[in-house]
Amino acid sequence: GGGAVLAVRRAVLEYELGVNHTDTEELSAGEEHLQRCTQLLEPHRLSPDCVSLYIQAQNNLGILWSQRDEIETAQTYLESAEALYNQYMKEDGNPPLDPSEHFMAEEEKLTDQERSKRFEKAYTHTLYYLAQVYQHLDMIEKAAQYCHTTLKRQLEYCGYYPVEWARNAATLSQYYLSKECFMEAPASVIFSQAGQVPSAEDDETEPDQQDLPERKAEIARCWIKYCLNLLQSARKLLEDNIGELDPDRQLELKAQRKKEEDEKEKGRKKAVLFGTSDICDSVLAMEEKVSSVYPLDFQEAREIFLVGQNYVQEAKEFFQVDGYVTDHIEIVQDHSALFKVLAFFEEDYERRCKMHKRRIDMLEPIYADLNPQYYLLICRQLQCELADTYYEMMDLKVAIGNRLEKLDSHTVKKINSLAQFAIKYYELFLDSLRNPDKVFPEKLEEDVLRPAMVAKFHIARLYGKLITSDSKKQLENMQTSLEYYTFLVDYCEKYPDAVPAIETELELSKEMVNLLPASMERLRAKLSSFV
Repeated sequence: GGGAVLAVRRAVLEYELGVNHTDTEELSAGEEHLQRCTQLLEPHRLSPDCVSLYIQAQNNLGILWSQRDEIETAQTYLESAEALYNQYMKEDGNPPLDPSEHFMAEEEKLTDQERSKRFEKAYTHTLYYLAQVYQHLDMIEKAAQYCHTTLKRQLEYCGYYPVEWARNAATLSQYYLSKECFMEAPASVIFSQAGQVPSAEDDETEPDQQDLPERKAEIARCWIKYCLNLLQSARKLLEDNIGELDPDRQLELKAQRKKEEDEKEKGRKKAVLFGTSDICDSVLAMEEKVSSVYPLDFQEAREIFLVGQNYVQEAKEFFQVDGYVTDHIEIVQDHSALFKVLAFFEEDYERRCKMHKRRIDMLEPIYADLNPQYYLLICRQLQCELADTYYEMMDLKVAIGNRLEKLDSHTVKKINSLAQFAIKYYELFLDSLRNPDKVFPEKLEEDVLRPAMVAKFHIARLYGKLITSDSKKQLENMQTSLEYYTFLVDYCEKYPDAVPAIETELELSKEMVNLLPASMERLRAKLSSFV
């Protein structure tokens, strides 16, 4: 009747007043108008005249409460909007009236197609806001599902800006990577449409074209992570208990993969895919370049590595040291990590060494230019990574030397040099933990406990690996080694809660603390017999 029409028109005005009062200072006024709007609509909320307006009012109340950091209240409004949409679609399903039509002449009214599009857009916004609410509430899986549904609906209804959509999809792909789902990464396909696809969004503007290089670089970074995660997950599957490639496991996985080839299409249909068949085809073409299947040998790993490396160059073009220090360093660290994981697949020790040398060559210049006063955390990361890389190379050179009948002076020199560089960087890391008076902490903070203990353990082992024909020097090295092993044992006796973080290292340290004094005694006896 006429009363209902007037109530709805008044609700529209209240809604418009509410939406115009969303500045932080005016939140209360905005809330009052939106609440009045929903009260007026409450009796008719499921009617085609009111449902769209009611959902949009609930959406705006959700936004308003989230601006106040009242996330649970925001959740209530948005879930109510979601439930109403589902109930309406189930019970009626016809395109409802758009709020703008309540003051339109009959001949100006929208077509059913346009009404449907606007109604679906309002509901897509509900899902978009819910995704953010769930993320704030640490309901990560639910947030990812809602984000995925939002992106999918934006594709379906052409309600997206290619650049923003691609960035959001690339970000979402990081969640799926953490779950080891490697098929969900179509961001580059949509990004390539930037500037070509007419957007169905009419009340917002596409980010400036000047943002394109940054967005492109952000998506490149997501691809780097994709390649890195795929290689690292494959390594986890293939490594034995000492971190080397297990040939039996490799053969077993290859046989298993061959058997599963027939199932591949079924698997693809079940994966979380986006949009139209055209887009899916483009995504599949993109995936031809970088597979979603775990690499099981060096050749397969290298193909993924090369794709990742190309994206490293693309990302570095935008994220340069000048202006983007931390981003640039993170990209270089990812590049180093790509080399590290590729080296795992390489059987030849010399070639493996060369890969680690590439890591040193990219990390050392960056470390040398950093001021620890401003970049302490990054400096520590680089110190540890450089030390670990030199340590790895030293181990490889020892393994190469063990295959020779007799160690030549060049190999001895190389082993010692690598060990000394590793010691240098471990010591730099440990020094960074000292207080301004250069005193090492009595008790280590939890976040540096394991790295510090591993550094101490590795230094102890490195002093034991130094090769010298000078027995006095050898005795000194053994003494230093013993001191570092003893530090670990004593620390864990004093702070037993540290034990779980370094069980393996502690066990070996205890053994060495027992064995080394006897070895040193024998060496001393040998030395005194020469006096």
